[in-house]
Amino acid sequence: MKKFLTTLMMIGAMATGLSALATLPARALVEIDVNKGNIEPLPIAITDFAAGDALGAEISGIVTADLKRSGLFAPIDKSAFIEKIANPDAAPRFEDWKVINAQALVTGRVSQEADGRIRAEYRLWDTFAGQQLSGEQFFANDANKRRIAHIIADAIYERLTGEKGYFDTRVVFIDESGAKNARKKRLAIMDQDGANVRYLSNGSSIVLTPRFSPNRQEITYMSYESGQPRVYLLQIETGQRELVGNFPGMTFAPRFSPDGQKVIMSLLRDDGNSNIFAMDLRSRSTTRLTNSNAIDTSPSYSPDGSQVVFTSDRGGRAQIYSMNADGSGQTRISFGDGTYSTPVWSPRGDLIAFTKQSGSEFQIGVMRTDGSGERILSSGFQQEGPTWAPNGRVLMFFRDAPGAGGPKLVSVDLTGRNEQPIPTANFASDPAWSPLLE
Repeated sequence: MKKFLTTLMMIGAMATGLSALATLPARALVEIDVNKGNIEPLPIAITDFAAGDALGAEISGIVTADLKRSGLFAPIDKSAFIEKIANPDAAPRFEDWKVINAQALVTGRVSQEADGRIRAEYRLWDTFAGQQLSGEQFFANDANKRRIAHIIADAIYERLTGEKGYFDTRVVFIDESGAKNARKKRLAIMDQDGANVRYLSNGSSIVLTPRFSPNRQEITYMSYESGQPRVYLLQIETGQRELVGNFPGMTFAPRFSPDGQKVIMSLLRDDGNSNIFAMDLRSRSTTRLTNSNAIDTSPSYSPDGSQVVFTSDRGGRAQIYSMNADGSGQTRISFGDGTYSTPVWSPRGDLIAFTKQSGSEFQIGVMRTDGSGERILSSGFQQEGPTWAPNGRVLMFFRDAPGAGGPKLVSVDLTGRNEQPIPTANFASDPAWSPLLE
């Protein structure tokens, strides 16, 4: 993907005014421990970025929304601010921010360059230690101004948590509109917060289950434009499309291997059984990985490509199994009540997300890679299809609640306490989260 943004060198501590801060009593810098079970959101003040127009407030507003939606930050209402930041290059009056319990402070500036580009810069302050924690500046064209805000939010998130952020990402999904018995389904892509929706298909045929490639530039998806399920590779930026193959009986699009060179899928063969196959995208050759008299489906690679998780009803009902990438060592790892489906390995490699049906309730949960430590994060009437944020801390899925008329997208963090609706103009299903953009 073309790199629209240029990151310049970290802005160092300002020469004027900051040297005296070295005499302040030593104190640990503000940070959030995301590995704690119960995380209290960090109070943070995010000022409107200085600008000659409304763009500064727009950029800081997106940063604020990103951090708040993560559940790890509690942005303080601007009406409580005592100091009005007129010069973001000057040290703030830290006492004014400590009074309102702002443990971190973000200031910034947005300006227009002579060549028409937007320049945005921010500074992150620890108000109690009286120190600047980080500062950067970025350039972009007007079409990518929201990306600047997401990248700034990612930088703040990473500095205060020690973990990569996930705000500068996109989600591909199925946009659904029209009457329920004549639903129009279009392939669509948007920013992770629901903004900048763009349609990748025209809705003339049913499309299902898009999946992102690790190289960030292409997706696989299923289409019924010929009356039979076909799998396509689509270059997101150019719109170039390539047929992977015709797969009668397929219900889910393939998932990519971590290196992007292979896809793994479930295929129904002439013997009536559904088994797992891997396909080399260069040679189009397939390798059969399972050979059972059962329904083996929904495979997903581990981040290092060495293992695969999938569902199978070989034990009488659908449970989660894992195996080596060559098909050896097939082992059942889930033993809970109900049935399991759509397992997806976390990008961190530590957890597997899944959909579980128990009675009339559908649940989104996670378990360790050996099946232990199962935790349910969300329960509802009908919800499924979890996809991981690239930092492995948040899941997105779709839910069709009673009376809603159709599915909508929802995100939830690993605590299960921070559930957020993802705004879309129409009904939406089958989300797939991209890696961080470049």
